[in-house]
Amino acid sequence: MDGHDEVAAREQHFHSRVREGTICFLLFAVLYAVSYFIISRYKRKADEQEDEDAVVNRISLFLSTFTLAVSAGAVLLLPFSIVSNEVLLAFPHSYYIQWLNGSLIHGLWNLASLFSNLCLFILMPFAFFFLESEGFAGLKKGLRARVLETLVMLVLLASLILGIVWVASALMDQDAASMESLYDLWEFYLPYLYSCVSLLGCLLLLVCTPVGLSRMFTVTGQLLVKPAILEDLDEQMCVITLEEEALQRRLNGLSSSSTRDSGVPELARELQRVKTLKTKLERRKKASAWERNLVYPAVMVLLLMETSVSVLLVARNILYLLLDETAMPKGAQGPGIGIVSLSAFGLVGAALEIVLIFYLMVSSVVGFYSLRVFGSFVPKKDDTTMTKIIGNCVSILVLSSALPVMSRTLGITRFDLLGDFGRFNWLGNFHIVLAYNLLFAVVTTLCLVRKFTSAVREELLKALGLHKLYLPGAAGDSDVKPAANGHQKAL
Repeated sequence: MDGHDEVAAREQHFHSRVREGTICFLLFAVLYAVSYFIISRYKRKADEQEDEDAVVNRISLFLSTFTLAVSAGAVLLLPFSIVSNEVLLAFPHSYYIQWLNGSLIHGLWNLASLFSNLCLFILMPFAFFFLESEGFAGLKKGLRARVLETLVMLVLLASLILGIVWVASALMDQDAASMESLYDLWEFYLPYLYSCVSLLGCLLLLVCTPVGLSRMFTVTGQLLVKPAILEDLDEQMCVITLEEEALQRRLNGLSSSSTRDSGVPELARELQRVKTLKTKLERRKKASAWERNLVYPAVMVLLLMETSVSVLLVARNILYLLLDETAMPKGAQGPGIGIVSLSAFGLVGAALEIVLIFYLMVSSVVGFYSLRVFGSFVPKKDDTTMTKIIGNCVSILVLSSALPVMSRTLGITRFDLLGDFGRFNWLGNFHIVLAYNLLFAVVTTLCLVRKFTSAVREELLKALGLHKLYLPGAAGDSDVKPAANGHQKAL
């Protein structure tokens, strides 16, 4: 009987592993298909000829799609775990959700960590060097020469990075045990390196998320139709139509003349700007009263509530850190999946946590592309090079991999970090965690205050006669227009 029970246990373990592997494969296949559609929408359309560069671009495209799918999986990791915990708590003995268990959740966290390391340290550097390689001088040109050059560059890059990590680790901790662990590549080097990358990703989120939270109001206002308060849309439509006709007549006259006028390109850009304004006015005019007067205020109030709740949760987490040692993200060892609800409000609190996590991720992406340093990374539809796509995929991967760590560090959720995400050394440092929470709360509050007081500051500058001076942030978002050289200038 003991042998029969052992065989049955092995069969059950094998079937559970196969079921978990199938579920992970199906989830990743869906994410890969969505990622391929997104990248294909922005990738620059190339010729259909099957030459060497086309093969290299196709390989880089597949690697970038794989990386973007891993990034999407890292974003969905924490919300999926929260939902799974609440579902298992509500239906503990249901036959239809037996596939949803703690082993599957832990496996997803481990796969997300493994694939994040694989994409960040191997696949994306390989795609970039492979795309830029031409082969060593003196060798026959072709894919084999490009692969050889790429592998040599990867070896040199790995040696440089591992050397930097070795020196940094030796300087920070000089005891004998630490010096012996420096020679362990798999158990020390890679986890320590990924811990440093995670810390850099959290610092990047610390910069991007507050900027994105304040920028979300402007972006949402551009997508929705604003209420027409004290505005005559018919009069504005008539004026913009007359201006368009006048510019079109001037452009036709200059184009038909035999002399070459250097003002034709500038006039064409002005005409295009007028047509864009006319399109926006036509959209505002066609919008219903419900869309203008109800949807826009409701969305703005919702964004303000989500931002306020995020700041309040961070403030509460700061108090917990000062009063309770178990509030540390690394020190908390919570129960397993489906045993107890992680929110005091049950399913409603879990839904709120998921909404806030997605809101923070969207805000961090908006803030990332709003920074002038990364402004050149903004992808354009059907006109984005593969090099820029690789840079965007790496940036999104760093942000998405740090999202679960940031959400747990800020106290947005009480779900414990699983797998390698909970083994980062800096998560056990009280001063780093407390400083991170304080900086996030202060920077987010300052960004929101700056956003909502811009109109008041502008009127004060006008009253003092200083409105002609250029002050960063003194003008609103509507007073900033791109100049001919691509930079921004204030009117």
